Amino acid sequence: MVRHRAVLFVCLASVAANMYLLSRLKKPYDCAVPKSLGDVTLVMSTLVPVPTTQSVQGKRLASELVVFVGGCPRSGTTLARAMLDAHPDIRCGEETRILPRILSMASKMTQSSLEQRRLESGGVSEELLDRAIAAFMSEIIVGHGIPSKYLCNKDPLLLQHMKHIARMFPKAKFLLMIRDGRAVAHSIVSRNITISGVDSRNYLNAALFWNKVAQSMSEDCNNLPERCLIVFYEKLVSDPSTQMKEVLRFLDIPWHDNVLRHHEMIGLEVSLSKMEPSTNQVKKPVNTESLDTWRTIIPPAILERIWEECDMLKELGYPKDITKDITNSQPVT
Repeated sequence: MVRHRAVLFVCLASVAANMYLLSRLKKPYDCAVPKSLGDVTLVMSTLVPVPTTQSVQGKRLASELVVFVGGCPRSGTTLARAMLDAHPDIRCGEETRILPRILSMASKMTQSSLEQRRLESGGVSEELLDRAIAAFMSEIIVGHGIPSKYLCNKDPLLLQHMKHIARMFPKAKFLLMIRDGRAVAHSIVSRNITISGVDSRNYLNAALFWNKVAQSMSEDCNNLPERCLIVFYEKLVSDPSTQMKEVLRFLDIPWHDNVLRHHEMIGLEVSLSKMEPSTNQVKKPVNTESLDTWRTIIPPAILERIWEECDMLKELGYPKDITKDITNSQPVT
């Protein structure tokens, strides 16, 4: 039973990675229906789809530059990816939603000593598991949009698994979007954003969630200085040209003016999802409209508690005095 569970986990990743390709084949897979779980490995060996440009690119993805954009939800990740999407050589696309779930499931299994022993007894090594997950991620990233010279992914909380992704994709780079936690809390509450474990009616609860996410992701980002760049939302909207030039230099991708007019590229280079909360906002040109709203909306007593309990506000250089210019915040060093 233990071996069956382990084999089934790896096969799930492989089957899911082939689902996209299945819909594009002229002929069905030439395989038999397994009579038992013990036959799964044999059946998987017969799943050999006709190679396509996208499937070949998916297999190469682990050895090429792929950009992962993330951060706490409501921190400007959609804006950042839309600006990158406007570049003619970059394709990010909409949130996949499935990738964070796959990595969360794998994380829970490998962090459990019992599950780890079960995997090992089933012949599923860490290396094998990583290869299966990387293959799944590659097919999703490649297959959910048009081909492009450079590919990127934007699933905000995916960067909670930054160390794992960095191991699976040795040439990947990460853009960590950081925004004032008070602004994030206001956005979550005012827009009633659904996030697992977060009370979308409570400013303090939302701010504490931001604090936890910002602390974890910032630490991981700082441990990968050559591969991770912190991008402050306040700086991006206040001086988009300077910030995007820094971003593209970091990614080693040539500059293109399109990144400063993403709103004009919607439907062309930039594809948006109607299901994502930020879609309507990123249809506009880059602006500073949402920088100061929270300052007059969140009650002073709650702002004081947020300041006291969210240490990352201080760590990231945000001022307590809400009358000061927060665009001068400095990234963690």
